[in-house]
Formats: sequence, C-alpha cells, structure tokens
Amino acid sequence: MNRFLKLALVVAFCSVGSGAFAQGLNGPSSVGADLEPGDGLTDPQFRSDFPRNGAPGWFAWKDGLAEKGFKFNFDYLTLGQWSTADQGEGEASGGIARLYGSWQATERGSLTFKLEDRHRYGAVAPQFLGLDGGARSITGTAFNGNGTMLTNLFWTQRADDGAWTLQFGQLDVTDFLDIYGAVSPYTAFQNLAFNTNPTINAPNPGLGLAGGVRLSDNFYMVGSVADANADPTEPDFDVFSDGELFKSVEIGYTSGMDRIYFDNIHLTLWHADAASGGGRPEDYGAAFSAAWFIDNKWLPFFRAGVSQGKAALYEKSVSAGVAYYGRNTDAAGIGLNWAEAADTSEGQVTMEAFYRFSISSGLQITPSVQFIDNPLDSAQSSITLFGLRARVVF
Repeated sequence: MNRFLKLALVVAFCSVGSGAFAQGLNGPSSVGADLEPGDGLTDPQFRSDFPRNGAPGWFAWKDGLAEKGFKFNFDYLTLGQWSTADQGEGEASGGIARLYGSWQATERGSLTFKLEDRHRYGAVAPQFLGLDGGARSITGTAFNGNGTMLTNLFWTQRADDGAWTLQFGQLDVTDFLDIYGAVSPYTAFQNLAFNTNPTINAPNPGLGLAGGVRLSDNFYMVGSVADANADPTEPDFDVFSDGELFKSVEIGYTSGMDRIYFDNIHLTLWHADAASGGGRPEDYGAAFSAAWFIDNKWLPFFRAGVSQGKAALYEKSVSAGVAYYGRNTDAAGIGLNWAEAADTSEGQVTMEAFYRFSISSGLQITPSVQFIDNPLDSAQSSITLFGLRARVVF
C-alpha cells in the first residue's frame, strides 16, 4: 500500500506542478473518441443516417441528455477471421457489446464509464486465431471472449486553463499509452503489431492513476501507475495489498494539444513488477512512435519497441505504414511489422491491410487481410488471414 501511494503521489505532483490537455487523456480507442463520429476529424460526411433515421425518438432523447452533460453509446462489434494455417481451427469469430459514456459533472470534472461483454461464437476467439495457427501473433485484438468486464470507471479532473489532467479509478492504460491515429482495434488495424506496441507488457484494465501535463505549446508528458495484476472481470482493490504495479512515462511532441494523436512523436518508458506467484517475470522497456497527418488524409507512421523481461509478446518490434482517411469517414491502412520474440533469434514479418467503409456515424464495415511470413511456431513458411469486422452504434 505504501509503495502504491508513494508512486501515485509522484504522478499527481507532476500533473499539478506543470501543465496536460484540456480534453483529457483520450486516445482513438478511448470512450472520449468513441463518442465522437468521424474519428474526431472535422466535417464528417456519411452515406446514410442509419440507425438514427430508424429510431429518431431514441436519438433525440440521447441528444437531449448530451446537452445536459451526459453522453453515452451502446454499440456492438463483431469480427470473423479465416486462416490458411494447416494447424488449429482455421477460423474464429466473436463479438463485443459495449455500454459507455461520460458525465460532465462539473466544469472541469467528469466521470467516464465503460461496461462490455466480450464473447466468442465458436471454438476460438479471433484474438487467438494467429496463435492457434502457429504464428506468434495477436490477430484480433480485444476480441478475446473474456466475458463481462468493467473496463472504465474513473474520474477526470482538469485545470481551468487545460494545463494538466488527472484521472483515477478503473483505467485502461491502452487508452492513452503509446497511441497514434490508427491504434484502435475497433476502428482501424486489428493486429496487435499495429495497436499498442506489442513489446509493452500492458496490464488489463484495473485500478490506476494517470496524469498528463502540458510542458509547452507543443511538448507534453503523460505518466501512469496501474495494477499489474488487474482482472476487469472481477474488479478489486488487491493492488493496495500486493503493490505489484505497471508504471509508464511518455514525453512527446505534437503540432497542438487538440491534435495530440493526429500529429505526434513520442518516447515511452515503462516497467512492470513481477507477479509474486511467479506467473509473470519483471519486465521493462522503451517504445518510440512517430505519426503525422498530411492534409487530414494521410497518416504515415513509424513505431518501434524493445523489452527485457520475456513477458511481452515480442522482445523487439518495428512497424511502419500509412493510414488514409477519405471524406473524413472512410478509412484505410497498410502496415508492415518485423518482430522477434525473447525465446528465438528468428524474425517474424506481419503485414495487414484494411478498408473501413463508414456507411454512417453508426455503421462501419471493415474487410481486412493479414499476411504472416515465417510464423514462429509453425512449419509453414507463411499464413494468410482474411477478416471482416462490423460495428453498429445506438
């Protein structure tokens, strides 16, 4: 308990003593981003008004609540994947039902919540299809069949001038850790190689504290302390007794705090304590990311990371690619990753390409393809996976 409180006070002191973003610690996969249509870009245009035109009374009621400071969505996502692997099931499918939102309780204070149910339809959840087929690869990030989860229930406090932000409660550190514009597995890339850096041993959502400070008009710093043993299916306060923590600090540069995950270059350092039961070794590492929007359409990115504890998926990883945003609603991306695991000197190469059709602000359909060369746990020279993801928002 003493150790946790000491680290929490350090993060809180840093937050109050310098300066973060008026919008809070919101990345592309956060509740704040999911509540906004069109990826947070200006002037979103859509082909259809579905499902709003099918239930105008429901959405008018929601709009009225939003004007009073309470915003929420219910959405459902489904993902099917099919693999050419000659071992394992060869196919996987699953879904995620989510209820999430925020309440602007005061001018500078808000409560964020997210409750979700992650389930698989068949024998294998999409998150594990790559592993099932012999590739050291998470091919369907977040679609894991973990059941009912409390992933967010935290308070955000901001400075009057937007100089700092503090969040505490049930946090998902991947909402703000090592982010860039195409990081969300709900709207962009599906493979972990292109989501939160796969060399980072990020914990499950759990009790934590995070702070962001604005160092200047262009430089910022974000720090977090979270429960390294968190289980969002059974939220608890065990971190106060075991003191096993995940810590991170990030220093970055952006063109402006309102574009912090569109135009962003940053370095992330992190450390995770070992589990007292021996199930997880101590782990630490560093990650670098550079991504910059061009004309609000093209997003080239370069990302790399290393770790030293054999607990993360990879010990070394390098990714590069580009995302494209058409008419501010459709989105596409192609990425290439090279990675090396701690128990092998061989490298595995992963390519993913997707195109997201944004039919409306409440309906998205995303076909994708993943190609994995030299899968580390298979005799095959390569494996190809085809995927189809859909998301509907009410």
